[in-house]
Amino acid sequence: MILWLASYPKSGNTWVRIFLSTLIYSKNNIVNFEDLSRIRTFPKIRDFNGLCENVQDRDELIQKWITAQEALNLNTDIKIFKTHNVMCNVKGYNFSNLENSLGVIYVVRDPRNVLSSIMNHFSISDQNEAKNFIQNDYNWIGLTKNGAKKVTEIPIYIGSWGFHYNSWKVLPKNYLLIKYENLLSDPEKEFFKIYEFITKFIKIDKDKKIVKKIIDQTSFVNLQEKENKNLFTENVFDLKSKKKIKFFNLGPRNNWKHMIDEKISQEIQNTFKKEMSELGYL
Repeated sequence: MILWLASYPKSGNTWVRIFLSTLIYSKNNIVNFEDLSRIRTFPKIRDFNGLCENVQDRDELIQKWITAQEALNLNTDIKIFKTHNVMCNVKGYNFSNLENSLGVIYVVRDPRNVLSSIMNHFSISDQNEAKNFIQNDYNWIGLTKNGAKKVTEIPIYIGSWGFHYNSWKVLPKNYLLIKYENLLSDPEKEFFKIYEFITKFIKIDKDKKIVKKIIDQTSFVNLQEKENKNLFTENVFDLKSKKKIKFFNLGPRNNWKHMIDEKISQEIQNTFKKEMSELGYL
């Protein structure tokens, strides 16, 4: 069965994934980015080998989402997968189902702060373009440009920020909501929530002192320092300059009040008023 670690892009998913990979797989309880590969992303191209003739064909891909998960679940161990995909039905095909999904840790972040991180990560220079990105219910990422010699990515249906958040709430069992802002303000409390949730499904022989040590190591500042030493390997590159884009960029210094125009902020609030109010962002 799959335990999902789900979020809209740039919402803290990788931060939680570093904590979990260290908690579950590190033998010396020290953060090692190489352990990240033990909690990998779904969907990936390799999951659809032999299932799809062309993984860039979204109509073909959606028909095989569950088939690919069924193949992964032939190994009956509980496994954690990171995803940015919405939990939805597209043209009659579900992203997942209860036969394959055990539950979800869902990480959410104020969409106004997501916007500035999206701009950095996807090399978007215009705030209005970034706003349209997070407001687009039909947004797919990972599409290969026409004429590309090699397919290196797989389409991921992320939708809009609000659509994504609402889609994962419908999972009827084992749903844990984690707010990025709480990870920043009280990491010990929030990471212990994750620890208590995960140990319902996976046996972890580490006492709370060790867990506290792991939490301290995964502070945003410590992760920034490790990235600065070129120890992080999941960076993306700017499409124009080809330079590596910092992954652990602003963190607590990413404050939408000082970074995005008031008009853009108001439009985001108008679009996602219901969800933002529900989460305490308004």
